[in-house]
Amino acid sequence: MKLDVLLGLQWGDEGKGKAVDFLTPHYDVIARFQGGPNAGHTLEFDGRKHILHTIPSGIFHPEKLNIIGNGVVIDPVIFRKEIEGLRTHDTDLKNLYISRKANLILPTHRQLDAASEAAKGETKIGSTLKGIGPAYMDKTGRNGLRVGDIHAPDFEARYNQLREKHLKILKQYDFEPDYQQEETLWLEAIELLRSFTAIDSEYVVNQYLSENKSVLAEGAQGTLLDIDFGSYPYVTSSNTVCAGACTGLGVAPSHIGKVYGIVKAYCTRVGSGPFPTELHDQTGDKIRATGREFGSTTGRPRRCGWLDLPALKYSIMLNGVSSLILTKADVLSGFDVIKICTHYKVDGKETDKMPFDLNAHIEPVYKEMKGWADDITNIKSFDSLPEELKNYTEFIEKETGVGFYIISVSPDRARTIVKNEE
Repeated sequence: MKLDVLLGLQWGDEGKGKAVDFLTPHYDVIARFQGGPNAGHTLEFDGRKHILHTIPSGIFHPEKLNIIGNGVVIDPVIFRKEIEGLRTHDTDLKNLYISRKANLILPTHRQLDAASEAAKGETKIGSTLKGIGPAYMDKTGRNGLRVGDIHAPDFEARYNQLREKHLKILKQYDFEPDYQQEETLWLEAIELLRSFTAIDSEYVVNQYLSENKSVLAEGAQGTLLDIDFGSYPYVTSSNTVCAGACTGLGVAPSHIGKVYGIVKAYCTRVGSGPFPTELHDQTGDKIRATGREFGSTTGRPRRCGWLDLPALKYSIMLNGVSSLILTKADVLSGFDVIKICTHYKVDGKETDKMPFDLNAHIEPVYKEMKGWADDITNIKSFDSLPEELKNYTEFIEKETGVGFYIISVSPDRARTIVKNEE
């Protein structure tokens, strides 16, 4: 059995939560493979909206195993809030397992994040200030605390040692830390974390595969935020591409099966960084308002722009995408004209490739397509969609060479059209 991967192809916020929730009935295991609580995966069903930051989006299916993999960084305080929220909805949590090798975010990691951003001034990267970057720095610096450590008899001493290291660094920033209250909550949340099943997830995932069980790996953020291949330095601190599923879960590349790539019908970005197709006009404002484009983690308004085909083709190449999933098609209803960026003009020369320096002067080259006026949120089949939307999707398929599997016409779980059966 192969491990299938689902990930975002833009700057995050593509709708991964809904897609995972929709696909979960076809899998035995859902495993999150990277990122931390800077992610916000939103699901809507039965008239309720649920936002997950660390826990896999398959958690609302009690018969499925959900694993937080070794590539994830966990803030125990945020994890506890998630658990409390799920318990208010009577969510069954007995099938939630956590990798012993997943690293922990400390209160002082958040302080380091804030100090680093403040020191950058106008060059700040737009961090969510959740401590993600400093936690991954400790991981690669071989100083981090991991979930397995919380069961060690000297855990408190290990924690104190790492905290003191952080406080010395904060003195160099001339930053006055304020972490004591959060530290109390953090230590309390560690007790809750201890109550969950900690596993050697690499063995568990590979054992399931050897038993012919189906596994879906859930990514966070988006390909264009990848630490190696994203719009550096305005990126996240982990590998958001398909290869990250191998290192974030401990599976061999030969085990990768289908790769689902999720793309919005337009583009959005939160925080700083280059965005070639960004709209600074009423059209951008309309997309933001209609699409409710505000960060599910930070609440910040998202920057909005037209679909970027050079960036999309780049992401498809990096991930080996086998099927596309289109989300928020309903947001573009009511536009007379829809634009798609097909090329960039860089220093007067046209290219369909992502340049090394996205901060260079890039002029998007657009193709205009006729929009549609119809409300599509209650449509249940691809054939019933407006011809203009069908033309839009078919143009994307032709340009990328990859077909759409799913088209989402509303945030609700039930309003999902399967275009091509797998």
